[in-house]
Amino acid sequence: MNFNVAHTENQEVKLPFKTNITLKVKREDTLHAFVSGNKFRKLKYNFLKAKTEGLSAILTFGGAFSNHIAAVAYAGRVLGFKTIGVIRGEELEHLALNSTLQFAKQQGMEFKFVSRNVYREKESTLFLSALAAEFGEFYLVPEGGTNALAVKGCEEILSKTDVDFDVLCCAVGTGGTISGIINSAMPHQQVLGFPALKGSFLHEDISKFAVKSNWKLIDAYHFGGYAKINAELVHFINTFKNTQHILLDPVYTGKMLYGIFDLIKNGFFPEHSKILAMHTGGLQGIAGMNAVLKKKKLPTIEM
Repeated sequence: MNFNVAHTENQEVKLPFKTNITLKVKREDTLHAFVSGNKFRKLKYNFLKAKTEGLSAILTFGGAFSNHIAAVAYAGRVLGFKTIGVIRGEELEHLALNSTLQFAKQQGMEFKFVSRNVYREKESTLFLSALAAEFGEFYLVPEGGTNALAVKGCEEILSKTDVDFDVLCCAVGTGGTISGIINSAMPHQQVLGFPALKGSFLHEDISKFAVKSNWKLIDAYHFGGYAKINAELVHFINTFKNTQHILLDPVYTGKMLYGIFDLIKNGFFPEHSKILAMHTGGLQGIAGMNAVLKKKKLPTIEM
């Protein structure tokens, strides 16, 4: 697996309504089949540091459909690391219906399932010491992969050719990806974040890493919270795939593009704005989401 790659292409979106605004999608999802998008960027320098420190195990945290867990498991196998995933939710120990955890297990990841109450203590010294006693010495990667090294990797998303854009849009989970975008953006560019979950804590989390004030969060398109989805969003994702030939994930990029379309239609952006939206990958989670949608008797996402 080679972390030294060229920049990804920007694909133009054909907007289904009359406007003089230009929208393109940066296809970070094409970086790698299993470690795609922002996970590729976030893990790059963390894996390099783990190797430099001579550590042979990577431990990290995640939930049922975590793109991060899947990416760490695959990268660890290819790069020769033992991987340990601390998984939120004891009930997930039954893997039969969970494609994400099945994949991670196939890559050799060892799981520790903990209750949601215990999971909330994942950053405590006491909990981390207990994990070290159980699994031995490891390199710790936070939930979602966000730390200073992850932000450094995400600062490499933008290329010199992206300076022509006025607005840079990014879905927000733990805040690492948008922090890298903020830090590498040009002075004339505004960065808009589209949170995938509810909560005002994101401002504080992003401010830990972002060195500029050229950003704001648009929190009207989380669809009720993390991994929440309805028939309207599914319809948008399927229509986008059929018209633009770009598959979006339902947790992050689907919500972001839905929001961008809505903002353009409602005159949010100045005339002749040039917008670049980051496709941060996450497509592996669609299979799991479709299983949930089927249970709720809702339309599913076309693969």
